[in-house]
Amino acid sequence: MSKQGQRVILSLRQMIVNGDLAAGERLREESLAERLGVSRTPIRVALKLLAQEGLLQTVGARGYAVRQISTEEIRNAVDVRGVLEGMAARLLAEVGLTESVRDTLKQCLDQGDQLFSRGAIDEGDVVTFHDLNMTFHNTIIDNCGNGAVKSAIMLNDHIPFASVHSIAIDSSAMDREYLRLTFANVQHHLVYDALINRQGTRAESLMREHANAALRYAEIFGVGNGDRGSVKILRSDLTAD
Repeated sequence: MSKQGQRVILSLRQMIVNGDLAAGERLREESLAERLGVSRTPIRVALKLLAQEGLLQTVGARGYAVRQISTEEIRNAVDVRGVLEGMAARLLAEVGLTESVRDTLKQCLDQGDQLFSRGAIDEGDVVTFHDLNMTFHNTIIDNCGNGAVKSAIMLNDHIPFASVHSIAIDSSAMDREYLRLTFANVQHHLVYDALINRQGTRAESLMREHANAALRYAEIFGVGNGDRGSVKILRSDLTAD
């Protein structure tokens, strides 16, 4: 796919998550092309791909509309992710960590500890931990030795706010966000301990429980009622390449 085509897909994904393209809204190639300053061809390709991802639904013979994502769908996707990430953790624990993998995971833990040592966080700290979280998870997935697990996770991640690429905060309750993310960092330590001790079953169980923290996004977003209040989207899996 051309760089222009990739940019069009990323732009449309962001418009969906921002609400610029509302759930149920019928999408027209001509108006989208004009809005993004491109021809209708990359728009047509992008709409087809986004429909395959589940972000759009077909309307009529060739039309598309933004699909409403329910809390139940997010919960189901998180459950699936937990199973897959748990499997990845178990496989990695069984084969053992290379020095490089161990160092990468340990660096994530050390930086997370330093981040939360101040006793409070701001939005910039949330973004920093988000990057550490992605590195931690992706390192486990990328090194588990099973490419099918990684492919399945990538497919499942197209459900908004169900993946580690998602990041949103309740800016009205940063003290609560601090506690939530601190707990996530503690969970990382527990997973790491199971991995280095080659405790596959324990690593799998811990990783599945850790994945369920993503359900917090469904709660703070109030999926389905359209009221996000003080919730801020800092990043989203919908903008991930």
